[in-house]
Parts: sequence; structure tokens; C-alpha cells
Amino acid sequence: MEPLAYRMRPTTIDQVIGQQHLVGPGGIIRRMVDARRLSSMILYGPPGTGKTSIARAIAGSTAVKFRQLNAVTDTKKDLQIVAEEAKMSGQVILLLDEIHRLDKAKQDFLLPHLENGRIILIGATTSNPYHAINPAIRSRAQIFELHSLTEEDIRTALERALTDPVNGFGNESIDIEKAGMDHFVLASGGDVRASLNALELAVLSSTAQDGTIVITRKDAEDCLQKSSFNFDKDGDMHYDIMSAFQKSIRASDVDAALHYLARLINGGDLPTITRRLLVISFEDIGLASPQAASRTLAAIEAAERLGFPEARIPLAQAVIELCLSPKSNSAITAIDRALSDVRTGRSGDIPKHLKDAHYQGAKALGNGIRYQYPHDFKGGYVNQQYLPDNLKNAKYYQPKDTSKSEAQFKQIYDAINEQKK
Repeated sequence: MEPLAYRMRPTTIDQVIGQQHLVGPGGIIRRMVDARRLSSMILYGPPGTGKTSIARAIAGSTAVKFRQLNAVTDTKKDLQIVAEEAKMSGQVILLLDEIHRLDKAKQDFLLPHLENGRIILIGATTSNPYHAINPAIRSRAQIFELHSLTEEDIRTALERALTDPVNGFGNESIDIEKAGMDHFVLASGGDVRASLNALELAVLSSTAQDGTIVITRKDAEDCLQKSSFNFDKDGDMHYDIMSAFQKSIRASDVDAALHYLARLINGGDLPTITRRLLVISFEDIGLASPQAASRTLAAIEAAERLGFPEARIPLAQAVIELCLSPKSNSAITAIDRALSDVRTGRSGDIPKHLKDAHYQGAKALGNGIRYQYPHDFKGGYVNQQYLPDNLKNAKYYQPKDTSKSEAQFKQIYDAINEQKK
């Protein structure tokens, strides 16, 4: 018998759970189905959010022949069989899993069939198609993003499975403790397939008592032992979490930053966390609190020595400090302004008095002559030109007023620039 998650897949668009922005009233996929005007599409989003279900529901609602292949494991010959079916029947909906891994030979075969509309391609992927899918395919398909299912969506799917007498457990007497049901819902991480698989395992591995299968919280935990957290260190979700993590710290939102830190810790990728924290300490806190970087480095070293789970403690401490520290991006913006000049050819010749004079013949070239040694002057500063002639008035560093530290730097910087006038 097929797994419960497979049996409970919708057969029409009305049975799809979640993704109402696409299949609900006014949703673009529903409008396509209602109008019987299908076009190729790419569905992307986390695992267990309904990509395959939507493809099957479209086919069921339109009575168009449906075929499913995998871009990696199925061959060009399999595609040819689908193309022959499309030629005979007029149109076929082809669900192509892992479309981001479609090779050039299969892609080249598919393109003309997409052009003439005989094959309606529904590509499914967890990778961002704008990064991972060849433009030739992408340009011939609508791109729709699927979101993680809500707790209400997951609960609806579970209750539907428990009451369905044909494909679910509607003919069984099952009593699930509220805490057990809550665990199936919350620990699934928005992945309906994971929650249904756990429910099925709990039912099939339990012994009925007086004709009733009782599922406790512990049973639910045993069958879904760890949150089905969508974390792939090489995938889009990983980069989205890292982005949200840094932006939360930048915005001084401690609670949001700790939430994303927890998700990263749950993924177990300590090197990426520590590298990002060190970047943040220089990029976002910077000169507003120069000591924060050294304290962050100390926390990182402690975390690396401790390893998980204890590493979470110094990591949390570093995140809280970085969140609540004053912020300044003056260092990164300063170097980026300088790099912009260099990369666009604005460099110029180094002033002769700054050139190396430690070799025979340097004086004959005029190098190093009239250089004034700053340590010989009061305050350790002497007013002489350091930038090339065409950049002598360039100002890259623009101090911020976010802390006493940078205010002091600004005072010194302004005083030096005043002497240059």
C-alpha cells in the first residue's frame, strides 16, 4: 500500500491545502484551471508544501493526462515517451521533479514541445529558479513560489487523514492526545508530508486497546523526533536565514536575531554562524564599538572549543551584545568608496616623496625626497600630500554619530582635514 502522504494527495484544485495565494479564489493557478488555459510553470518552495499535490490537482481538475518524471533519474527516452503521448492525446501535463538539475540534452529536447504547448511543464524545485534553472526553460514558464504551510494547514491535513475512510484512517478508532496532535503539527516545520508520515508511523506501530488506538505525546515525539526544519547549507533557505539573521542584528532586534540563531544552531553549521558573526561585528557595529569585534572573536573561539550544545551560550552572548551595540557602517562604506575609484581607473601616480627610497638611484629619480617624518612633529602629524594628484581631495571615510567612540574618531579626522586646507 502507498504511504499515507501519497494517498492523501488532492485530486482536484479544491482539495489543495494551503497556498491560497495561488489556488484560492482569484489565485492565478485557480484562474488558469477555471479558464482551461494552462501554461508551463515552475513551483518552488520548501519540501512538503504541495508542489506535487498542486500539479496532480491541476491535472485532476482539467482532465488532462498527467505524467511525473525526475530530472535526475529519468532519461531522455522517458521524455520521448511523454512527447509521443502528448502527440497522440493533444496535451500532457508533465511534473518534472528537481527541474533545477535538468541537463542540456533533456532541456533541448523539451523546448520545442513547450513552445507548441503539447507538453505543459510543471517543474518542482526547492531551489530558487532565478539562481538554479537555465534561462531557456525559465523564460518559457511562469514562476510561482510556495510557502511553508501554517499550523492550521497542517492540522487540517491531519484531521482529514484521520477521518477519510478511503485513503486515510476513517475506518479506525484512533484517540490522539491533544499534546500529541500539537506535536505532529508544530514539529513538522510546515512540512505536511513529514507530519502525515509521522502520524502513519504512530498508528501502524501502536496496539489497539479495547478497539481504540491511543497515541500519546511520547508516541508523537518518537515518530517525529526532531523538528522537520528546512535547513540545507547549500540551499536557498540557508541563505535566507543568514540574511534575516544579519538584518535582525543590524536592526537591534534581539529576539528576532536569537530566533534565527536558534534555527542556524538547529542546522548544526557552526563554521557558518561564527563567520557571519565576525563579519557583522566589523560590518554593522564597526567603529561605533571597536571592542565588540574582539569580544565577538573571543566568543567564537569559545564556541569552537566547546562545540554544540554548549556553544550556543557564547554565541547567544555575542548576538545579544551585537544587537544592543551602537551601529556604524562607516568602515565598509569607506573602503567600498575607495575600491570604486580604483576599479574605475581612478588611481593616479603615487606622490614622489612617498615612493620607496631604499635603493641606489632613488634620489636620482627624485623618489623619497622632501618626505617629512610624522613622528618628528608635534601630535605625530604633518601636513603633506599623501593621495595622488587627481584624488588629493577625495573623502572616503564619513564618520557617524552613533557612539562616543566614533565621535572621537570624527573629531580627530575633522581636525586633520582642517589642517589640509
